[in-house]
Amino acid sequence: MAELTIREILDLVPRGQIRIPAFQRGFIWDSDQVAFLMDSVYKQYPFGSLLLWRTREQLRHERSLGPFQLADRNPDYPIDYVLDGQQRLTSLFGVFQTEIEPDPAIPWQDIYFDLNADVHAQESQFVALVREEVDQRRHFPLNTLFNSIPYRRATEQFGDADIIRIDEMQARFKEARIPYQLLTTEDRARVAIVFARINRTGVPLDTLQLLTAWTWSEEFDLQQEFDDLRDELSRFGFAGVGEDSDLILRCCAAVLAGDASPGTLVGLRGSDVRARFEEVTNGLMGAIDFLRTNLQVQSLANLPFSTLLVPLSVFFASPRETHVRMTDAQRQRLVRWFWRSCFSRRFSSGVLRNLKDDITAMTQLKAGRPNTLGDFAVLVTGEFFIQNVFRVNTVNTKTFVLMLAQNRPLNFVSGQPVSLAEVLRDYNRSEFHHLYPRAFLTARGVPAAQQAPLANFAFLTKTDNVALGGVAPSVYRARMPEQLGNILESALCPESLFDDDFEKFLSERSLRLEEFANRLIG
Repeated sequence: MAELTIREILDLVPRGQIRIPAFQRGFIWDSDQVAFLMDSVYKQYPFGSLLLWRTREQLRHERSLGPFQLADRNPDYPIDYVLDGQQRLTSLFGVFQTEIEPDPAIPWQDIYFDLNADVHAQESQFVALVREEVDQRRHFPLNTLFNSIPYRRATEQFGDADIIRIDEMQARFKEARIPYQLLTTEDRARVAIVFARINRTGVPLDTLQLLTAWTWSEEFDLQQEFDDLRDELSRFGFAGVGEDSDLILRCCAAVLAGDASPGTLVGLRGSDVRARFEEVTNGLMGAIDFLRTNLQVQSLANLPFSTLLVPLSVFFASPRETHVRMTDAQRQRLVRWFWRSCFSRRFSSGVLRNLKDDITAMTQLKAGRPNTLGDFAVLVTGEFFIQNVFRVNTVNTKTFVLMLAQNRPLNFVSGQPVSLAEVLRDYNRSEFHHLYPRAFLTARGVPAAQQAPLANFAFLTKTDNVALGGVAPSVYRARMPEQLGNILESALCPESLFDDDFEKFLSERSLRLEEFANRLIG
């Protein structure tokens, strides 16, 4: 089988030779999957091959390579269309390339080598981060590896021991080979047959399909059980959980075996899954009910980490028609663990180790025994709310939004309580807006990059934002109810909001947010 280097991919894609046909599905991997692929390449694990179709005739309709718009090709060269392996190819190109700016409408995060990550066969050494999350003392950018000058500059701040590790890491990526098969033909009927076959019988079974086969009986079909569970969860706004088979499988392994690692998943005995699946279902339903009732989590999209459901499912797992009776002390412990996990970004790295620790602690808490649930270091300062930018799908923003929801915010125009269940269930950017409008800040000379810290946001619908207008806070104050005390207090907002002094406002509000956050983490 022929092979490509990453350098060759970085050369072929920008000149338009490698392309994506329109009949391929789009790029669907999230940033964590991209980081996981980088870890597999680094550890020299097998990570699959590519199937390319070489032709001289360009298709009328094509796709972009994920968020990257492909250049026009040189007509003197043939085209290699990707029939299989698009997710891997897009990830490899996107991580290391520096020539093409990604489409801002399509989520993409840079990948970094984490020098402080656990050196473990199952733990990833790589993380996806937005710029505000990067710690330059531990995170090394992969997009410098194939560009000597940025690479040399990026290594200057590290000590000799770390530079040796970084150089070794760079060498592994430069030496990596991506196997590929090449189908050379102008017969599109043949291409259609090949594509249909690789997307039917040629696709390897995923974990759910394997477990379905292993646990099937005339009385039990795991795939059907997952479908039924998805339908049940959709009634509560959590259909996304039912659609995430990997997440449910982790919950299964955690409840049945006390360990959510991949090895445990494939080692589950079919008889155990059949006998105790209702226990898993009850655990998930109890976890979701707890999140909705105690933390205003109305959908999977609200959760900073979907992984939080795994230990919670262990606590609420119960056989048959029974339910776990939770004491107030246990409830407070769970709430404290939730906020500490979110603010510390507990499940951004060391996921398997942290899950194992939390599953053990959950089991002890459930039994009323001494435990260490949530007893890990976490510190929240006002800088968290100034340095982090509001982006609805990031961990820090989701944590911030849920934190605001705990204070029962009031509508800025009517003074009535915000319908949190509705707003959070339909979670999107239009339900949150700048307290200091962008138009006002731009007129005052505040750079666009500094206009959207978390501290400048509150629950504010698109309709209310239009009603207040993009004017100075001192101006839109007249469009709000006369009595503002309760509204500002519910939004953790100081009265300096209406002084039109952005820096002063950020300073005072970040302190209020800091105080509230530290009450939540105990």
